[in-house]
Amino acid sequence: MGNNSDIPHPQWNCELVIVLGEPQIEGNIGAVARCLRNFGLHELRILRHDGNFSDETRNRAKHAQSVLDDCTIHQDWDSCFDDISLVIGTSGKRELGDKVLFRHFLLPAELGERLSDAEGKVAVVFGPEGMGLTQDELRACDLMLTIPTWEGYPILNLSHTVAIVCYEWFQTILPRVGNDRALPKTVHTERLLDPELKREIRRRAEEIAQASGKRDDQIQSTADTLSRVILRGMPTDDEAHRLLGILDAASKSMQDSE
Repeated sequence: MGNNSDIPHPQWNCELVIVLGEPQIEGNIGAVARCLRNFGLHELRILRHDGNFSDETRNRAKHAQSVLDDCTIHQDWDSCFDDISLVIGTSGKRELGDKVLFRHFLLPAELGERLSDAEGKVAVVFGPEGMGLTQDELRACDLMLTIPTWEGYPILNLSHTVAIVCYEWFQTILPRVGNDRALPKTVHTERLLDPELKREIRRRAEEIAQASGKRDDQIQSTADTLSRVILRGMPTDDEAHRLLGILDAASKSMQDSE
């Protein structure tokens, strides 16, 4: 009971990468590694960690030692996400009221539904226990995700949160194990954005926000809104190139009219 079975790993169009940002409790790292293994995933990255896993971490990982062995350690945000097409930040903190300016969330089940026919690397980022991701880190993410918990006590344990996300990913994007369970493709497979195109969209959105005549305290939120609305549509590389042309023309027109 509880051992690994010698069967092929499930395969998805997307590669899901789990990223832990500066985890504070060693045991949680091991529990997260086990969650990945439970649902056929394998790529774990950790931000700002020394890379030495304690006995507690190893013990909590159980038969997911390979996830820890293959885990990559990064000391800065950019190097961690350099090859990622879509970065999804997680938070249990929600904006209240009718006007939501920043925290527009996906739910875990929606994540799988929207990515089931895309290809590329998708990272889901989890912040430190007790604090979560900072505002600046959430701004650096392309989308945000939350788990609909009771508002009276909304913040989940780190490993529990990862388990729910991995479960929904496993359930919604049906795995293909060998040829026997392969599902026929009925729609054209599209690739997620090249990471450099994603960064260029963000840069163009910031240029337009700067040229918009908004107050200084509104420029960042304007850029965030524009880039997030575009990225929420998950454009293909070809669509992104066309959008960049439009954004570039709009930015130049706005600057010339000043």
